[in-house]
Amino acid sequence: MRTHLLLLTGVLALGAATASMQTAVVDPALGKLPNPNPKVIKNWAMLPDSRVWGSTAGVDIGPDGQVWAYDRCGVNTCEGSNLTPIFKFDKASGKVLASFGAGMFAFPHGLHVDRDGNVWVTDGQRSKDGTKGHQVIKFSPDGKVLLRLGKAGVAGRGPDTFNEPNDVITAPNGDIFVSDGHSGQQDNPPPNANARIVKFTKDGKYVKEWGKLGSAAGEFRTPHAMAFDSRGRLFVADRGNHRIQIFDQNGMFLAAYVQFSRVSGVFIDRKDALYAIDSESNPMRHPKWRTGVRIGNTQADKVLAFIPPHENGAFEGAAGEGVAVDFDGNVYAAEGPISRPSAGGGITKYLKP
Repeated sequence: MRTHLLLLTGVLALGAATASMQTAVVDPALGKLPNPNPKVIKNWAMLPDSRVWGSTAGVDIGPDGQVWAYDRCGVNTCEGSNLTPIFKFDKASGKVLASFGAGMFAFPHGLHVDRDGNVWVTDGQRSKDGTKGHQVIKFSPDGKVLLRLGKAGVAGRGPDTFNEPNDVITAPNGDIFVSDGHSGQQDNPPPNANARIVKFTKDGKYVKEWGKLGSAAGEFRTPHAMAFDSRGRLFVADRGNHRIQIFDQNGMFLAAYVQFSRVSGVFIDRKDALYAIDSESNPMRHPKWRTGVRIGNTQADKVLAFIPPHENGAFEGAAGEGVAVDFDGNVYAAEGPISRPSAGGGITKYLKP
């Protein structure tokens, strides 16, 4: 009993220290930080047939340097829609090079393009008829389904079920990592809210998982996005806790970065530059912080540059949910439901001079 009490006391103390540290952090974007991508192209990628963008949160760069993204079927859901949600765009012109996935998703959420050009997408909500959602789907570059993880329409916390999977990423050896659980950031999360990272082999065999709902090290309140650095460390955007947590590939906690705000999307380039986009800071969720893209390096919890949000009359502005950076340093933001009205389209491109 004494051992259990000591462990509980330690966990509570760590959680309190984390909360105190977050409260004490001042937004580095309020200082004089350089903007390395000052030219803004709104509504950069055009959909076919004069189709209007809905919301998105997913954008990535393929091994050929081209840009992949999805559209939530003209609104903020693909429920009941037969529109094509997944697109490949020419990085120079923004023209569509490929598209697929019609009728296969309820709510596309995370998007990852692996080293072989395969496209992975998480489906974060259950469809009304229960035939879609709570899955991860792997496609070939031309849209053939190669692998499914999770059971369509079934929410759970087992080795073969998810509940609101947020993102998916693959390691250099092909191992698959899924961040699971979107509702943990709520003030009163539902009792079945997941908050974990699940690891699979490249063939989809369950290996292990870690994490639970909370604010201590290794706990999550919506693990919204993931990225690997050149050392193979896994960076997790722990959005509800206003931090990035860093782990090895076996789930060992290594560090937490708190200078990058309430992170919705994270991207790490070939030189280990770290890009973190904040789409949700506001006076209620994260007061005195602006949205936008904070840029640093994976080696330190320090913001070195800042791409400001779209101006919308509010102090925090409006910025996208997903972020990706091409080989030339151009930054792409996937505009979610908060920023979409200000952005004028689904993808904003920030040009590198």
